Amino acid sequence: MKVREMPRPLVEEVFKRSGLPTYTFVEPAEYGHLKVALRTAGRGVVVEGPSGIGKTTAVRKAALDAGLGDVAQMLSGRNPDDVETIKMIPELKDAGMVIIDDFHRLDDDIKHAIAEHLKVMADREDQKTKIVLIGINKAGDSLIHFAADLNNRIDTIHFELNDVERVRQLIKKGEEALNITITSADSVARDAAGSFHIAQILCHELCLDADITECQERPTKLETSIEKIKDRVLNELSRTFRARAVSFARGRRFRREGRAPYLHLLRYLITSNEWTCNVDEVIASNSRIRGSLGQVIDKGHLESFLKEDKNLQDLFHYDSYTRVFAVEDPKLMYFLRNLLWSKFVREVGFISVEFRSKYDFALSFAGEQRAIAKLLSESLQDHELEVFYDKDQQHMILAADVEQYLGPIYNSEARFVIALLSKDYPKKIWTKFESENFKERFGDNSVIPIWFSDAAPGMFDESARLGGFMLDLTESIDQQISGITDSLVKRAGAERSEEEQASKDREVAKESEDA
Repeated sequence: MKVREMPRPLVEEVFKRSGLPTYTFVEPAEYGHLKVALRTAGRGVVVEGPSGIGKTTAVRKAALDAGLGDVAQMLSGRNPDDVETIKMIPELKDAGMVIIDDFHRLDDDIKHAIAEHLKVMADREDQKTKIVLIGINKAGDSLIHFAADLNNRIDTIHFELNDVERVRQLIKKGEEALNITITSADSVARDAAGSFHIAQILCHELCLDADITECQERPTKLETSIEKIKDRVLNELSRTFRARAVSFARGRRFRREGRAPYLHLLRYLITSNEWTCNVDEVIASNSRIRGSLGQVIDKGHLESFLKEDKNLQDLFHYDSYTRVFAVEDPKLMYFLRNLLWSKFVREVGFISVEFRSKYDFALSFAGEQRAIAKLLSESLQDHELEVFYDKDQQHMILAADVEQYLGPIYNSEARFVIALLSKDYPKKIWTKFESENFKERFGDNSVIPIWFSDAAPGMFDESARLGGFMLDLTESIDQQISGITDSLVKRAGAERSEEEQASKDREVAKESEDA
């Protein structure tokens, strides 16, 4: 009797670019913990970690191992139809195992309802319903925000990026299934940077480049270099992601003279180990974008931007409770990490992203003019410029030596000092202190006066030789501040251009010296 031959594995089945791996599944470090959590009745499970490292695959495989995979219901926070089903879960009895992927994508009211339902299930040790939530880093923290006493009622399993050895195991399983040897396997494992998904894509392309479409009858060696395949993959990813990455880097309203807060946030994300970053840590670690990025976050601009722009919704996620910003697509992260950053910055279109001064402008004013100073500060900050306005820095000044804190700002840390010269200005102790610290800067185009119409003639003769603005207190202040802001933004832009050109000239000179 003729023995029926088993079909040979196909490359798309071995190195899968989507779906549950058939031949190349590798247990993550957390797999044992996950299996026990899935078997434990009553307790909800939260699986969190970077995208593309195998969280969903591991949950589905562990459910199959536990004999639950065939009956488990898979839902996604990205699918509108699934979201309607998710809303009904708290009302259902005996729902079985329900796996909700991309849980962090759900609206807050749904998260709240799920959190409360998990508490009830745990307290009654529900044997008939098991809820598993899968999300990005800190997804568990976000959930606990809605039910603070939930922490001891759920199992939270944090998946780390896979180490090189585990990625190498995946490749080895694929090599065995296809009867091939990938000579650049170690390079592929390192280049995947912890992502099983990226490793699958690279190996898939390596096979196609060598015309390997199924298991080989004889052992076959693939000697294509990782560089060749990488270029091909990145070119393909560029068509998908480049325009959207530029769009994000420019922000909600592109301010080419500004301090590029969205671009810098993207830069911090690229260099993070877990493909996420805490925006508070970014702000604290970079004083030169503290104000511009702080405004983007605190005024809800980042959150609104991602909600409004459908082209970015599937790529990035920001959680306002945990204040964590994350990449959703591992392919995007791979693309961003392989960008030629200097070329990308030029493409985005900011005048410069290197800042000589801590602040673009520092405001010096008498307390009676605080409302006008605040209006000017907010107007400049709206253009993503760094402005020193004392109320914004009140938390930093507390318990500090005020003179030591303020002195350097007016002396050198602000590129321009804007002096609001009202009739009250000469009478105040702090304006005298501030002017003492910036008076030596009158000769280097760093002090910009705004003369108030209520000041007596001749009161500020020393500033008369400087270019500045008149503020007529009998006319619309809002309109005048708007006009002043436009001029100041252009001045900051001209300064950026001069600094950028000077930097380029220095690079050219250095290259000439080295030659």
